[in-house]
Amino acid sequence: MNTKFLSYLISLLTPLMLVGFALRILLTPLYYSVEYNMPYFPKDEYGFTKEDRLQWAKPSVEYLVNSADISYLGDLQFEDGTPIYNERELSHMHDVKGVVQGALRAWYAATIILLILAAFAVRSKWTGEYLNGLRRGGWWMMGLAVTLGLISGAGILIDPNIFWSFFEWFHSLFFEGDTWLFFYSDTLIRLFPIRFWQDAVITLAVIALGGGLGLAFGIKET
Repeated sequence: MNTKFLSYLISLLTPLMLVGFALRILLTPLYYSVEYNMPYFPKDEYGFTKEDRLQWAKPSVEYLVNSADISYLGDLQFEDGTPIYNERELSHMHDVKGVVQGALRAWYAATIILLILAAFAVRSKWTGEYLNGLRRGGWWMMGLAVTLGLISGAGILIDPNIFWSFFEWFHSLFFEGDTWLFFYSDTLIRLFPIRFWQDAVITLAVIALGGGLGLAFGIKET
């Protein structure tokens, strides 16, 4: 068995595991509840209060991680009977769910493989290579997390176009054409403006960076 190869496989899986863990935290009420309460979070020009955002963000995020079909969102209505999402928004949310659940499956797979390899390493007595793989993966994670943090931070502090270019590139990888672009008056933008995503990237980077730091500096090279 080529333990050197397995060690580098572990290094590759480690960032996937850490990013997936951070993503799963973002997909809980904790993230959007904190975000909406931030004093700098932009107000909705079309009338959503903080309470409205909390009310409608809840099923929107839940849909991304549950097994329901798009009617879970399509049946939601404002008090006047108007659907909260139009057909274009529903189509995009359906696509987003596919991407999110694919990312979560990759996280589950990476975590399971790392656990299996850990057991195999102990049994076959190559724990040193296994730990080196984790440590190396921690360094790789640190580099990726810092890059993401800098992109998002620069978009907030220097030029919004920096983050927008990254945001546009990211969507071009997973969505067709301009299906992810909406009017400012659409519910998706009112609930999740660009600042929401800038802070989400920073939060993900910080969580993943913490894991990377722990592995890179907490594991001694063998």
